[in-house]
Amino acid sequence: MYKDNRILVVIPARGGSKGIPRKNIRLLGGKPLISHTIEMGLESKYVDELVVTTDDDEISFVAEKFGAKTIKRDGKLAEDSIPLDPVIYDATLQQEGKINENYDIVITVQPTSPLLKTKTLDLAIERLIDSWDNKNENEQYDTIIAVVDDRHLSWGYDEEAEKYYPLYEERLNRQYLPKAYKETGSIFASKREFVTENSRLGNNIGLIEISKQESIDIDNYEDWWVAERILKKKKILIKTDANHEIGTGHVFRGLALASKLVNHEVIFLLDKAQPLGIEIVSNNNYPFITHNSSESKEDIINKIVEYDPDIVINDILNTHSKYVKALYDNNYYIVNFEDLGGGIKYAHIVFDALYEHKIPLKNLYSGHKYYILKDEFNYQESKTISEEVNKILLTFGGTDPNNFTEKTIEAILESKYENDIEIILGLGYANKKEIQEKYKDNDRITIYENVRNMSEHMYNADLIFTSAGRTMYEIASIGVPCICLCQNEREVSHIFGNVENGFINMGLGENVSKEEIKETLEKTLEDYNLRLEMNKRMLAIDLKHGFENIMNLVKQGYKEWKKENK
Repeated sequence: MYKDNRILVVIPARGGSKGIPRKNIRLLGGKPLISHTIEMGLESKYVDELVVTTDDDEISFVAEKFGAKTIKRDGKLAEDSIPLDPVIYDATLQQEGKINENYDIVITVQPTSPLLKTKTLDLAIERLIDSWDNKNENEQYDTIIAVVDDRHLSWGYDEEAEKYYPLYEERLNRQYLPKAYKETGSIFASKREFVTENSRLGNNIGLIEISKQESIDIDNYEDWWVAERILKKKKILIKTDANHEIGTGHVFRGLALASKLVNHEVIFLLDKAQPLGIEIVSNNNYPFITHNSSESKEDIINKIVEYDPDIVINDILNTHSKYVKALYDNNYYIVNFEDLGGGIKYAHIVFDALYEHKIPLKNLYSGHKYYILKDEFNYQESKTISEEVNKILLTFGGTDPNNFTEKTIEAILESKYENDIEIILGLGYANKKEIQEKYKDNDRITIYENVRNMSEHMYNADLIFTSAGRTMYEIASIGVPCICLCQNEREVSHIFGNVENGFINMGLGENVSKEEIKETLEKTLEDYNLRLEMNKRMLAIDLKHGFENIMNLVKQGYKEWKKENK
């Protein structure tokens, strides 16, 4: 049905632009501005011909290099005061004369709309043609115009009364105001019969709403800057999960990454069968999609292909070679975190802050230089050590699968320590009710759940008990003396938590008795100089530039990979 209609796209591009001189052929994202709309239009599955009408020989040359046909515009039609109607009419007549046939639809696309997508142009064509079969005559459109939702609390000015007046009936939040549309100029599609020297508007007008991004019309340098940034934007998919076995640190690292990737489009991919990760991402208001790992091993790949990212970040511990190879074969740039699995050989780059790998791999970077602190820790003060320990903090991660929280509390209560104890329970901790009930009448103990200001709680503590996971880096960034209990064998191999970096690491926690915890605590309490030294060693470590270190490597690697894959 759509191919039964001959469709002409006209791009008007005169040489005398004033706001940005020669803007139609200046480079945007490494290509002439006009080339973006030319390539977009040529990719349409419905457009028969695309022509650029211009008075400028250099614009003609550039347009033809990118595959457009050109129409020579008379100088009188390139003056500042000339509207587009006679320009489009002239181009249409000239092109019809060349092919000796009339078009059914003529579409104006502006070269100053470089972010317009082919699928949007095709949708406008479909909307126009489909409407002709509508039984409601009012919805049989002669013209389709691209618009953007522009609802605001707007005001007008009465010249006679010399006063301002509201253009709204009731003050409401923007999303509750009546819809108001502004023409973008990016798409103006009409039946041929309505394209005349004085107009392109038919009798019945239809609107197609486009995104704010596609609606950008480059009129000044500020518009140019915004468009440049958007063209550089990448689609980044973060595959991660959280459960009682792997904890919540992987999801929180993904959130820390997402918070810094503000110039890019980021989405999370989460397993439906692991609701803890979904809850955490939802609570932080980041977009996510889900997959069914239990139903089909291919489902995760299908979801990624459907989203079609530029970069896939895997933070799921050990990856399978089959999974990462499928990503590799689909031509995605692959970044993995803490990966000791078979997929490492297909990843383009792997970061591992927790493990110092002894076998050098070209694509692997390990050590504390690649730990990403949550934003709050970058702004937190460094701890000053006091002679007396007035507050002990217990924080054993998002799940604390071995319930070290209770074991450590009991050891502390049996020790000589008589001051405050603060406990932070993670979102996935299974013994919340039991702990709260057991210690509800103890005035020394304060229990918090899923706190949002962890750095403040750490800073206010004089000594911290924790697992040997990512929390160690957060503690070290502030410089609070810390005693670690490893949750599993994997944590035992996290060599950052050692005496050289200011930690007392008691090893695998399940092998540590309450009596040993008590003795270690009392020695640490009594030794002020030891706590001073722990603080000094922690603060000597640079943990504030992990994101920059990672992004510098990713940017360089991605750039080289793109060059190789051209």
